[in-house]
Amino acid sequence: MVGGMSGFEDRLKRIADREVERAVGELPEEIRREAESVPVVCEMRPTDEMIGPDIDEDILGLFVGEPLADRGATLDPMPAQILLFLEKLWDYAEGAEGVFREEVRITYLHELGHYLGWDEDDMVLRDID
Repeated sequence: MVGGMSGFEDRLKRIADREVERAVGELPEEIRREAESVPVVCEMRPTDEMIGPDIDEDILGLFVGEPLADRGATLDPMPAQILLFLEKLWDYAEGAEGVFREEVRITYLHELGHYLGWDEDDMVLRDID
């Protein structure tokens, strides 16, 4: 749709926004403060430029920018942000809204973990996988 979102896209974005807000609200205070400082951008799918040898075309979300521990360490840092790919999440959920909601939450927390500098083992320990 040129010039705006379709009703379906808008609906997925509203659901995703609510799930991210809910997930942030459930975080411990010290992590919540950091989470609130990272914008979440909802896109329908990753761009061709995002797909490469390290990033699969079926990616559900992506953290881009400077991780918290590296903040200020580069001369021209890209602002930290979390990207959620709504169409990919919807496809992964096979059109089940409850599964979509849970996958948005899991994907958001996983990408937030990357911002916080957690590796895959840290996320498993925190039950974010």
